[in-house]
Amino acid sequence: MSFWSQTATILMKDLRAELRSKEAINASFSFALVILLLFSFAFDPSEETTREISGGLLWIVFVFAGALILNRSFARELPNDCLDALIAAPLPGSALFLGKALANLALLMAVEAVCFPVFGIFYNVNWTRQFWPLLLVVALGTWGFTVIGTMFSALTVNIRLREVMLPLLVYPTMIPCLMAAMQLTTLLIAGEPLDIVWLKFLVGFDVIFTSLAVMLVEMVLVG
Repeated sequence: MSFWSQTATILMKDLRAELRSKEAINASFSFALVILLLFSFAFDPSEETTREISGGLLWIVFVFAGALILNRSFARELPNDCLDALIAAPLPGSALFLGKALANLALLMAVEAVCFPVFGIFYNVNWTRQFWPLLLVVALGTWGFTVIGTMFSALTVNIRLREVMLPLLVYPTMIPCLMAAMQLTTLLIAGEPLDIVWLKFLVGFDVIFTSLAVMLVEMVLVG
């Protein structure tokens, strides 16, 4: 099998496993919707300040809800020593990592696709004015979050308190990516043009951390 065939096999395996159990996706959906609902009571949706903090609010919801999905990425392989079998299988660690990262990306984007209409209704915000640039920013920001989260999920999979350790490791590392994603999302929801400087910053972040993850994943998995 080619490298990309192996990656696609891991991707489809993880998606099928999650769609059968729906353990992480249901928890992430529920958490995101509850947080959006609670914040809608805390802020007046008719005020301009709500639109000014829209980017920060959305990405806070995304990263907290996404942690529930990322935490299960490698933890679901622990029963019956499935993780050891994957590591021993004749496929590179980078294919295993990218397959899991792409599966996590698909699940996170599904949660975000539900959050945006709910956000628009609860907060009286028209977020579709610059739909395609916004989709690009959300995809880039989510990929950065996914790469870091999947790598730390592999790193903490054998730790007893991995549910606590994963957010503690991921969130500080995510600060540069979150800054760029929040700024760009706020601008686009307000109907302003895309800031190329922040976009380049976000792309650079994704490229750097994706390259590092692909190079270091063998060391993380094998130890």
